[in-house]
Amino acid sequence: MSTHQLVCLPFAGSGASFFRNAKSLEGLELLPIQLPGREERFGEPMYTDVRAAAVDIAARIREAHDSDSRVMILGHSFGAILAFETAQLLGAMVDHVFVSGSPDPWHPRAERASDLDEDEFIAQIETFAGYTHPALAHPEMRQIILPVLRGDVRMHESYRAHPDAVLDVPVTALRGADDHLVTEPDMLGWRAATTAAFILETRPGGHMYLADQLDETLEFIAATARVSHGG
Repeated sequence: MSTHQLVCLPFAGSGASFFRNAKSLEGLELLPIQLPGREERFGEPMYTDVRAAAVDIAARIREAHDSDSRVMILGHSFGAILAFETAQLLGAMVDHVFVSGSPDPWHPRAERASDLDEDEFIAQIETFAGYTHPALAHPEMRQIILPVLRGDVRMHESYRAHPDAVLDVPVTALRGADDHLVTEPDMLGWRAATTAAFILETRPGGHMYLADQLDETLEFIAATARVSHGG
């Protein structure tokens, strides 16, 4: 059976640990990427620009790449645009890109949150996601997480892909069926992001469906890899 390394890129404010407890699947090796400013990289300067972040992420993937494995990339919400930019830099190393819970890279959502004051920002993010991060209820944790979350949201909200940016590998767009933040037409916009095959896959749940459906989503990705590559 062919082995695939699945690069996992987190949603805004999240760290690589989100993916580290996922169920092990035969033929699929997870490669969670830790962004600066969180977990073991706490204290490192955070990214302020999506393209600069992609350059660093691509370098980390090259360092960790097993030459006997194929590379796929999964990114949820903020992670989806990081996945798109990183895949462009990696070129032929990448076999498939899975973008989850994010509008296409040319049409960001109209509602913004990054410039609101602290309480309004948290309320808006929770409204967007339909999800409350439990750590935000604790004042000490809130002050640690908030700058990271706000920085990621600001990058996502200010990002616009180059008009001619396009991949030449299959792209699968993943969306929670009850996601009120990112609509099905938003996700269908990703069709323009590749000259290869495009699939829209709807999963049970809302915008943060991945928090409840991580193992099931990884099983879907592993099955997609097996079908796509005959392994």
